[in-house]
Amino acid sequence: MVDPNSSESSATYFILIGLPGLEEAQFWLAFPLCSLYLIAVLGNLTIIYIVRTEHSLHEPMYIFLCMLSGLDILISTSSMPRMMAIFWFNSTIIQFDACLLQMFAIHSLSGMESTVLLAMAFDRYVAICHPLRHATVLTLPRVTKIGMAAVVRGTALMAPLPIFIKRLPFCHSNILSHSYCLHQDVMKLACADIRVNIIYGLIVIISAIGLDSLLISLSYLLILKTVLGLTREAQAKAFGTCVSHICAVFIFYVPFIGLSMVHRFGKRHDSLLPIIMANIYLLVPPVLNPVVYGVKTKEIRQRILRLFRVTTHTSDP
Repeated sequence: MVDPNSSESSATYFILIGLPGLEEAQFWLAFPLCSLYLIAVLGNLTIIYIVRTEHSLHEPMYIFLCMLSGLDILISTSSMPRMMAIFWFNSTIIQFDACLLQMFAIHSLSGMESTVLLAMAFDRYVAICHPLRHATVLTLPRVTKIGMAAVVRGTALMAPLPIFIKRLPFCHSNILSHSYCLHQDVMKLACADIRVNIIYGLIVIISAIGLDSLLISLSYLLILKTVLGLTREAQAKAFGTCVSHICAVFIFYVPFIGLSMVHRFGKRHDSLLPIIMANIYLLVPPVLNPVVYGVKTKEIRQRILRLFRVTTHTSDP
């Protein structure tokens, strides 16, 4: 048997851990996690199906929502099946290239989701502050280009990641402190200077998450300024169109920022907290986003209820 702590010039595989201190319970904890993953996939697929089949929902806000739902499915799928394998089958070994691919997928998809949330904030800004220009500013071709730009941006930001990881020697432990591969976690195992990786990580966070959150905040300040000048009825209607997106922003950014803070300022022996936060970051937004939009958005809610009525009537004898 290979000693996971053996000294080597480079790692050929890593060992993922489940939940430290909860090894006996994690088999059973996998069942609710698996249920949440299935709920996330089905919920987001339902959103995509409804928007695609309802011609009246072919508007920028709902198209961006479809992009968000698709990214939520990909983000949760990039980590949850692997996590289930660890909890149920004790499949803890992941090859170096597979770890690199998972790491790239998680970080690049997160960058894409942040860009889509920014695009949704811009959509709300134009719709409320410049309603007469909304149809001409956010045309379908332009919305498509924004979606493509989100993919290119997320991919480009993470393109140097494999290079920065492959240059590092791993000559100490190869045991990762998470249930999946993260850049912050992998680089800490290196027995070389990781300042380049730290600087790169900070640049990505500032240029993507930091910039996006700043622009989203700015857009809502401008929205608030415009809304305060409207009548009470118009204010309620305007705020009603923004509630779902504001919830999605908080659901995405709060766990992400919390996880980044724990990794940068926490200590490695306090390993259970970042693991729990990492699982929340990748699983909770995909679960809650369809719920938030299903409950808060009237058009989505009505289509979901109609879909269930049709399904119920079809199944009746």
